[in-house]
Formats: sequence, structure tokens, C-alpha cells
Amino acid sequence: MKKVLITGSSDGIGAQLALRLNKDGHSLILCGRDETKLKAVADQCGDATYFTFDLNDKDSRDKVTAQIEDLDVLINNAGIWHKVGDLETISEETVADVINTNLVSQILLTKALLTQMRSREGSAIINVISKSGIVAQAGQAVYTASKYGMRGFTDVLREDTEADPIRVAGVYQSGTNTKMFEKTGEDFPVETFTEPQDLADVIAYMLSRPEKLWLNEVRIVM
Repeated sequence: MKKVLITGSSDGIGAQLALRLNKDGHSLILCGRDETKLKAVADQCGDATYFTFDLNDKDSRDKVTAQIEDLDVLINNAGIWHKVGDLETISEETVADVINTNLVSQILLTKALLTQMRSREGSAIINVISKSGIVAQAGQAVYTASKYGMRGFTDVLREDTEADPIRVAGVYQSGTNTKMFEKTGEDFPVETFTEPQDLADVIAYMLSRPEKLWLNEVRIVM
């Protein structure tokens, strides 16, 4: 089984991923900003290790990554939403927060862990990105910019590690039934969206494939 780090593990997709991969016997490292929720998820996963910190905080990020050794799988899942609206309606603070959380922090976390993963047979980086990384949708200028950025990062990282035994993939899921939208005051009919448990099953399946059947890209578009 693999040692797997999952960001954004306190709820939503990340929490369901943790629960699903725990069933497969993987050793889990969970990261999130809400300690109460994160601990609750970790407790359901037996001996899972968890770190409560903001990915955008360099000192905290460096402290955590320095404690991680022999990592097999990195799942960059953390992300935030901004309420749908024209660019003029999105504050500068929100622009910075969305880009830093959804893109910059993911790049820097990957950078900090990549060297130790490059030489590990069967290692993998899976970036849970969003349909917004491949489809332009009105009112999502900044969110989409962050996700298009993650798509480009994923594709180049795959090229850069082609000679190594590490595998890289992007997951482009449609709207998912989580609290992400509600946190911004958005009122979407999320009950019609993809269930996070189903998405977790897809990613678990990806990790179960032999190297010659690795899925570089998975699109789940409604």
C-alpha cells in the first residue's frame, strides 16, 4: 500500500478520498485548515496523520513538508470558490486568495515534495482540478484562471518527470456536491451535482491501475 498525502481533507472531496483510500489500506497524511473537522476525518481513518495549517502560509507549509518522508502519492485537492460574477465584482483580496490557494500553494507544495517522490517506483501526483480547467464559463474569471493554471502545471509536470518512475494526472470533475459553493453564499442546486464519494471511487481506481494503464487525465463532465 502507499503513503498518500491529501490536501483539503477536512470535508468535501478530500474527506471522502481519505475515507475511501483508508478502506484500501493506504497510509494517510491529511491536511486542512479546520482542525475539528480534520481530526474527525482522521479518527475515522484509524492511524492517519494529520496537519492543520493553511497551504498559503510558507512557514507552516515548510514545517509540515520537512516532516514527510517516503511519500508515494500526493493528491492536490484543496481549493476555494468565488461567487459567480463579472470581474469588476470580485475584490482584489478574493483574486489573490483564489489564485494563491488554488494554484500557487499547490505548485509550492508539489515543489517541496517532488524530489523525494521522483525516484520512488509507483509514485504519483494527482491534481484534482475541476471542469473549469478545460471549459470557460461565464462569471468564473478568477476561479477559471486558477484552474487553467493547474491544468498547464499538470501537463508540464508530466513532461518534466517523463524519465522518472513518477506518474502525473489531472482530474477534471464537474460540479460536486460539497460545501464549497455554500461557503461563498452561492445557492446552487448541488444535490444534482456529482457526489464526492463517487469521485473518490474514481481516484481510488486510478491509483489501483498498473503503470502501463496509468490514466493521465480523467474528465467527469455533466
